[in-house]
Amino acid sequence: MNHAKTNKDQSGKAGESFLSTKDIPPRERLIFALDVSSIDEAKALVEQLDDSVMFYKLGLQLFMAGGYFEFIEWLRERGKIVFVDLKFFDVPQTVKSAVMQLKNRGVYFVTVHGNDKILEAAVEHKNGLKILAVTVLTSLDESDLKDLGFQCNVEELVYSRAKRALKIGCDGVISSGLEAPRLRRDIGEQFLIVAPGIRPVKNVDDQKRTVDVKKAFLNGADYIVVGRPIREAKDPHKAAEDIQKMIGSLFIR
Repeated sequence: MNHAKTNKDQSGKAGESFLSTKDIPPRERLIFALDVSSIDEAKALVEQLDDSVMFYKLGLQLFMAGGYFEFIEWLRERGKIVFVDLKFFDVPQTVKSAVMQLKNRGVYFVTVHGNDKILEAAVEHKNGLKILAVTVLTSLDESDLKDLGFQCNVEELVYSRAKRALKIGCDGVISSGLEAPRLRRDIGEQFLIVAPGIRPVKNVDDQKRTVDVKKAFLNGADYIVVGRPIREAKDPHKAAEDIQKMIGSLFIR
């Protein structure tokens, strides 16, 4: 099942392009990881970013700050799209209950981690949410997997988990841009790939399996998640707009 097109990559060599054809507004393809310590800090950053970011990922750090659901409502009132990234991982009944708590919250994506029964519970009660299955965290590499007892390589594990999750009924997966081509080539286009670990420049932090913006989309990502390269920039608004310009050049309508 090969949906690739031939293109010339940055090195000038012929390569495969899996550029998304889904009807997603280009400026909504950038998801900003709002990993800060307080709601006040989060609000200040959202106001600074203004219209350069439409889609926000809210993770554990902000959840533990308190006021998480009130902040979701605050974002929705400003026309923003919300991604709840809490990686639900517990017994199926608990995961089902957690997913049900998000009903009518105006949330678009939610992440779930775990085995088939956990994913099935989430899918059964998603109530209009889009369930994204976590495959392998981008902070892990081959040696980390061996330490955890896995006998396969990263690509095989991502592919296996993605294939099972999609069969269960998940709407998409969280996958590094490095593994996205295999997913597109062997599974197809009828699911979402959200790629974290995006680094516009040379990587210097704890993310190990990273790609840049252009490569992530050419490899098949529908959305990218960017955090530190925007948050830690001298001018976060400009950093976000620079990424938006790159995305816009790829998805010319």
